[in-house]
Amino acid sequence: QVQLVESGGGLVQAGGSLRLSCAASGRTFSSYAMGWFRQAPGKEREFVAAFNWSGSSTYYADSVKGRFTISRDNAKNTLYLQMNSLKPEDTAVYYCAAGAVTARTASRINYWGQGTQVTVSS
Repeated sequence: QVQLVESGGGLVQAGGSLRLSCAASGRTFSSYAMGWFRQAPGKEREFVAAFNWSGSSTYYADSVKGRFTISRDNAKNTLYLQMNSLKPEDTAVYYCAAGAVTARTASRINYWGQGTQVTVSS
């Protein structure tokens, strides 16, 4: 069984930074590609960033490219999302995801974390 637990969300001013963490248990890094999605109120869940299955490549949504960095610690089975230069439009619940994340579609995800709220004030 796969479990994903996010942490690190919070309230930050525009231009600030946050780092999200996703602690994974079960057959995650060895069996699934990992990434991050987000969902703002009234909007669909959207792709943010991901590793491919081998961890050799990274992928980003255009809206976060150059500001967000995805990383991982295989020894700790932990996925990270460093978010810099945050904007009010980055406000959303951020979800850790395992599955076909590089398809960038929520319907292709096998497992979700419970989500962590990120709020960026202007």
